[in-house]
This record gives sequence, structure tokens and C-alpha cells, in this order.
Amino acid sequence: MMTIRKEVPGRNLEACTGRRWRWARRTRHAGRRHVARGRAIAAIGAALTGAASGIVLALLAVSALAAQGTASPSSGPQLEDVTFSRDIAPILQRACVRCHRDNGVAPMSLVTYRDARRYARRIAERTGIRDRAGAMPPWYVEKDIGIQHFKDDMSLDDREIAAIDAWHRAGAPKGDPADMPPPLEFDDEIVWTAGEPDLIVRLPEVLVGGDSPDWWGEIESVPTGLTEDRYVKSVEIREVNDVPSTRTGAEHEGRHTVGGRFVVHHMIWSTRVLEGRESGVGAERTSTDVGWPVHEVGREPDIFDEDAGRLLRAGSSVVSNSVHLHSNGRDTRAHLEIGFRFHPPDYEPKYRRASFGLGNGSDIDIRAGESGQELHAYRVLNQHTKIVTFEPHLHAPGMRMCLEAIWGFNVETINCVGYDHNWVRGYTYAQDHQPLLPRGTILHIVGYMDTSEENRNVPDTRNWQGSGNRSVANMFIDLGMRVELTDEQFVEEMARRREQLALGPNDHVIGCPLCMVVPENGNPRYYADADAAAADGERAGSTGNPPPGPRNR
Repeated sequence: MMTIRKEVPGRNLEACTGRRWRWARRTRHAGRRHVARGRAIAAIGAALTGAASGIVLALLAVSALAAQGTASPSSGPQLEDVTFSRDIAPILQRACVRCHRDNGVAPMSLVTYRDARRYARRIAERTGIRDRAGAMPPWYVEKDIGIQHFKDDMSLDDREIAAIDAWHRAGAPKGDPADMPPPLEFDDEIVWTAGEPDLIVRLPEVLVGGDSPDWWGEIESVPTGLTEDRYVKSVEIREVNDVPSTRTGAEHEGRHTVGGRFVVHHMIWSTRVLEGRESGVGAERTSTDVGWPVHEVGREPDIFDEDAGRLLRAGSSVVSNSVHLHSNGRDTRAHLEIGFRFHPPDYEPKYRRASFGLGNGSDIDIRAGESGQELHAYRVLNQHTKIVTFEPHLHAPGMRMCLEAIWGFNVETINCVGYDHNWVRGYTYAQDHQPLLPRGTILHIVGYMDTSEENRNVPDTRNWQGSGNRSVANMFIDLGMRVELTDEQFVEEMARRREQLALGPNDHVIGCPLCMVVPENGNPRYYADADAAAADGERAGSTGNPPPGPRNR
């Protein structure tokens, strides 16, 4: 794996260049097409002379306006007529109130008109940030480049953002109460987002003082109590503490952030069969170790690929040598609970987990007081790979991360996402939209770093910054989940993709460079048979040429 450093003058989408940029243009907004159309009209008008030019220009202008009227995403109810009851409440219900409600993790409720009216300006400002630190909802996938199909996508579209802004500018009108959607009901007794776990492991309680410094260290291992091997479909970790859940003055003695509700900043952990040692710290890593997604403040449940459940061994224990405790401003007692949901006992995974690192957590050089700095890291895929999630992990200076795939002469951006160290999160690709990358692909991540005064997460912009575990130091990693595919599985996945998405010969699928390379005989085993023939030929000392190659139809 190579890591290099490159400087750019500022935030630079043009860093995403080459063929990937042409492919990404398919996702550009219709409004940009209208701008291009307007420029073309102006150019034609300038070239014409006399009365004919005026007639033609007028006709073209009418045509452009008509096209905008039919193609614009803002067609429908006029934005100046936006009301809370009819237009804003449905948006808040879909994307906001699961956190912004009584007993939710957010600092204010947005359930009723009275709740939301007080914060109309702030709502418009935060939603208008879109995909950078501070945006709400906390979903930072850039919508003008890369894959746009994800599970549990809470983001707002252009129409919703414009409606919120118009509502605020109009004085936040209430509208007709009869237009209000039915209120959502939340059962606060249901504490597991992914569903009731089949196994819950409780970790030891800790006490973090309101003025305590940050603490890193190991925890005592905790037996899972599992008596048979089981494959896990999802894992979820929640912090249980004595911070009041109601909106009282006592709650706000701590910090006014989501992190102010919790004291466990993160935990890197695994499960291990300790071979008789069911307690104690310092046990060495063994072949029975199974790694699990890092727990971080505000993390959603981790749901594994349906065909790649992760093994939890009988007799294993939860172990961790990297727990980070962080004061929330008040004395707090807390413990973590790990909830495992299992596949049926006879389940067998189809795919293996792809275990490799992508990033740099130890050799980072970020200068003080500068925006637009870049970090780069690369990884060559030794096996066909399906990417299940993209999870950028930076620290306070981090502003953005891009993931791209280099295959032959093709360089394609898979996704670019903003980053907010207050809301570390992963993005799970929707079924049939996960990147499918052939063996030999080079994965490339780019981290965009900002230590200038514009980045409020950096406490002192005069400091050089290197690697480290603290939030004021740095990491640069993609923690996303991936699975390996055999030759046959890779071919089958691409065939499924073509069928499920009804792809034609001129279509392009972002993140699947070989999806439209179809064997001329239509045999789905063609590639696997060709590779096997080549391998047999090499072992026999011959050239091992496979049958004539596939065509790109």
C-alpha cells in the first residue's frame, strides 16, 4: 500500500477528473442543463443579425422556458405558498423527528409547528449546507457525482431544501391544520434500531467525571455466553447512562451536542476464544479473533451483507485494547450493550469478508493554518470485491473524502462525501448498487484537510498536525465493509446486476467496469472457464491461451 501527499489550492471538485467526470455528469442537476441551454441561446443570438435574429432568438427563448417548465424539479406547488402543515411537516417527519423529538438524542424537538417555528431560520441554514460539516440531516454524500443509491438515505433533495428556505423567508406560515400528516408514534421502550437482538452482551460500568481528561485503555474481557457458533446478520452497540432523557435544566449542565449525551467516544473491539482465560487484559491476538465494526458516538447499527454474515464463535469473549472515554461535562455512569442478531442456525455465508486496510493511520503530515490539503492512499485488490459500505474516518481537520476505482485506463469516482467529526457515519449501498470491482482494480481514497480558521472543529489552527488517536490529531482511513468474490460469483453478480437494472448495451454502471462486458456466447461461466483454462496452461508450461475473448456488445 502506498500513501502520498498532494497540495491543492482549495476545495477542488476538479480533482475528480478524467472519464469518471464524464460518467458523473449523468447525475448533474437539471438546473445546470438549463444554464447550458441559456448560454447556447445567447451565443446563437449574438451570431444572428437584423430582424431574423430577433425572431429566432425569441423562439429559442420560448422553447427554453417551456423546457424548464416541464423538466424543472421544482414543478408543482409554488414555493411562495409553502406552509408548515402541508409542505414542511412531512419533510421533518421523514428526515428529522426520529432524533428531534422528546426523549430523542437531538437538543430540540421539531415535532409540532410551535416547536419548529422557533428554529425556522436555523433549520433553513443547516439544511442549506447540504453535504458539508454542520449540515442537517447528517448525510454528506455529494449528489452530483458517484453512486446515489443507499439504504436508509435520510438526505433532502433540492425541492425539499428549497421548500424549507422559502418557508423560512415567508415568515414560517403555519397553514391549514387539516393538512398536517398524522403524527408519528415512537415507542421509547424499543431501544434497538435494527430490531430486538438474539444476544445482548453487557460491558462493565464506568464513571467519567465532568472534569476528567480523556482516557484510552483496555477493558476486562466479557464472555458472550454463546454455546454454539452462529453467523451474525447485524450488530448494534448502545450506551446506557444516567444522563437525563427529558428536556430539563439538568440535562443541559453538560455540552449542547449529541456527544454531550454520551461518554464512550469509541471502542475498537473483537471477539476471541480465550482458551480458559475468561477475564483479564493483555491476551495476545489468536486465530479465533473476529473483528467487528468500530463503535463510535452516534453510530447506526451495522447490517452485514445478506450473503456475508460474520461468525461469532461459541465460547468467545468481547475484548478491546482501545476504548476512548470522553467527558460530557457532567459526572456520568455508563456502560455499553452489544446486541447481536443472528441468521438461522443452518445459515452458511456465500461470500467471505475482504480483510484489508485502506488508508493511513500512522504517517500523516498536515500543515497549520491551510485549507485544501490532500492525503492519498491506494490499495490493489487481489480478489474480485463487492463494496458493502463506504465509511470515511478522519479527525477534526477532515472535510471530505472521495473513493475512486482505477481499472485499466478508466478512473472512476465511486463517491465523494463531506465529513463532520461530530457525526461519524458509514453509508450502506443499496442492493444491486454496491460497487463490483474486478481483481487488479486499484482503490484510491483522497482526504481533504482544512486547518484554517474556516474549520471550527480545529481548536488551534496554528498547530501542525500528525497522526494520533485524539480528535485533535488525525486518522485517514476508509473503514467500509467489503466481501471477496470467486470468479464464478463475480460473473453471477454482474449478470444479476444487468437483469435487475434492465441494462442495455449502451448503459453504464458506476462502480462496475465490467458489467456491460458480456460473453458473445451468453454463457455466464465463460470467464471462469477461460481463467481456469489459462491456469491449467500455466501449470502445464504452455502459453495457456483462453478461448477468444469476450466482446463489449
